[in-house]
Amino acid sequence: METIFAVSSGAPPAAIAIIRLSGEGAFAAARALAGTLPQSRHAALRALRGSGGLLLDRALVLAFPGPDSATGEDLVELHVHGGRAVVQAVEAALAALPRMRRAEPGEFTRRALANGRIDLTEAEGLGDLLAAETEGQRRAALAVAEGAIRRRAEGWTDRLLALAAQVEAQLDFAEEDEVDQAAPPAFAMEALALADEIATLLAVPPVERLRDGLRVVIAGPPNSGKSTLLNVLAERDAAIVSPISGTTRDRIEAPVVRDGIAYVLTDTAGLLEETPDPIERIGIARAEEAMRSADLILWLGDDEAPQPGAIRIHARADIAARAVVPSGADLAVSAATGEGVPALWSLLRDHAAMLLPREDAVAVNRRQRDLLVLCTDSLRAASGQRDPIVFAEELRLAMKALDRLVGRSDVEAMLDALFTRFCLGK
Repeated sequence: METIFAVSSGAPPAAIAIIRLSGEGAFAAARALAGTLPQSRHAALRALRGSGGLLLDRALVLAFPGPDSATGEDLVELHVHGGRAVVQAVEAALAALPRMRRAEPGEFTRRALANGRIDLTEAEGLGDLLAAETEGQRRAALAVAEGAIRRRAEGWTDRLLALAAQVEAQLDFAEEDEVDQAAPPAFAMEALALADEIATLLAVPPVERLRDGLRVVIAGPPNSGKSTLLNVLAERDAAIVSPISGTTRDRIEAPVVRDGIAYVLTDTAGLLEETPDPIERIGIARAEEAMRSADLILWLGDDEAPQPGAIRIHARADIAARAVVPSGADLAVSAATGEGVPALWSLLRDHAAMLLPREDAVAVNRRQRDLLVLCTDSLRAASGQRDPIVFAEELRLAMKALDRLVGRSDVEAMLDALFTRFCLGK
């Protein structure tokens, strides 16, 4: 396998740039530039020289022998000065060496996965950690990257293996006239208990709400102040505002981070029962679709919201004709004066607390959730089986789902998509 290299400390210029080398030729490549290598896991100053002995830079060099390294391979870090010319010169010298090439996005982490240094859930957590923009995102991603899901999966796998061994023992040592003997009730109880335990993790709100932001859809009839409210909440002119009915024809999204919580605010077309305008009908259909997929709806109409659970906003509260707040409204807001806007953010934060994972909770993504659902379905199916052979097959399916969860099987189809999210040096 070729040895790879890349800058892992971000794009220059910077005070320091860290160039990582990983693979069986990492030590030889580092010696070609730096001469002797320092003692393993100790930093030492070395002069890096290219072809003909040309001095490239003076750098700190660290060597990490595999398999006890971040990638499971021999790995070297060159801490060079972070100017573009320095980094380009060192990379050019490395690229000129035999069997050396630049790393692809996420390739260091992919090798760590292939060499058993991390599992698939930890790789996914690391990807989310690199993209984290809020404190909640950082905490959730770090927990997964540090093995929170892997440790649980290992415990469940151990219990499944023990239960499967008991079932196999019953089948192997049964007398011929006992082959059709039913699985003991204790087996079913253990399978059901394990399914219930996994279900507690599935009950945690999905991590996508943290990672992608809570979807807050602003909806209501035409000219109810939806676009104005979006601009006030986003603190920029994200949507066109005019007194002309039907100005907003399509969904307009504005990502916002407030109090450490990520939101995606969506302005929608005004809802009408009938309209002769075909473009407006499309906008209304998209508004209805956005409402169906929303985590929260801010309803600006004076009548009842078309979906239960919506937050009813009495908008344009500064207008004299709207001075009286209807009894069904949750909050009166004036985008023009700012009245009620802080209270609206507070109300959104309270709702977010119920929709987002708690700080101490482990949250799973959609891929992980789907596999855990498969696992629990198989376990519940096993608990209802009297035939030990069918019981054992359901356990095998549950085990297969856990293997796919941590990346022990059937993962190649999604690895490319996962690691393209990573930077070159990761």
